[in-house]
Amino acid sequence: MPPAVECHGVSKVFRLSTRRPLFKDRILSTVRPHLREARQQFWALRDVDLVVEPGEALGLIGPNGAGKTTLCRIIAGIFQPTAGTVRVRGRMAPLLALGTGFHEELTGRENIYLAAALLGFSTREIRMVEETIIEFSELGQFIDTPTKTYSAGMHVRLGFSIAAQLTPDVFLLDEILAVGDEHFQRKSLAYLERHRAAGRTFVVCTHNLSFVEKMCDRAALLIGGRLTAVGLPRDITMRYHELMAGGG
Repeated sequence: MPPAVECHGVSKVFRLSTRRPLFKDRILSTVRPHLREARQQFWALRDVDLVVEPGEALGLIGPNGAGKTTLCRIIAGIFQPTAGTVRVRGRMAPLLALGTGFHEELTGRENIYLAAALLGFSTREIRMVEETIIEFSELGQFIDTPTKTYSAGMHVRLGFSIAAQLTPDVFLLDEILAVGDEHFQRKSLAYLERHRAAGRTFVVCTHNLSFVEKMCDRAALLIGGRLTAVGLPRDITMRYHELMAGGG
């Protein structure tokens, strides 16, 4: 079978604002144009090659600023790579920044249809799982109130319930393992574990190394936007600890 996720030569550069007065920019561009350009660029990813097989769980680990979230957002189609290509086979549920895309004037129920449609699901498919989503979210009567009245935790619960209950082929998770309260965390983890056992494909961006060792088949270590190592989870987490401790 072809890979579920393929990244080839993926790089991403962000242009930073220097906030210098305009006349200083003009002087710098005249005298040292290469220095001005370098100061305005940040390479979040450099030449990342990564393949995830169908049914595999891959953990993305690394320190803050390593490029993990940027890579997840490129795989999800939120960002476009500056260079390189990404291909995802099958339907994907990006569980990233849960609930941030809700329309605050719409109710929770209405946002279920909006969010699920953006994930590529038909109205018929959404209707089939609507009540399951509501039940899983445990929002009760609040499901028919505008989401502008929701707490941050309620947004996350509804966002997770929508993405998770639509049974995608590929789960893309970015630090969603702390969703909601302790009860909802356990419930969400149990749900993900069932899908993991059923052979769904997972790409997990997290600082929770014990989760990676327990749940993932392989791990990939990003340092400074570069893919440093890929291998068995225990080997890669040990490598990460060594690097953070200055051991090379």
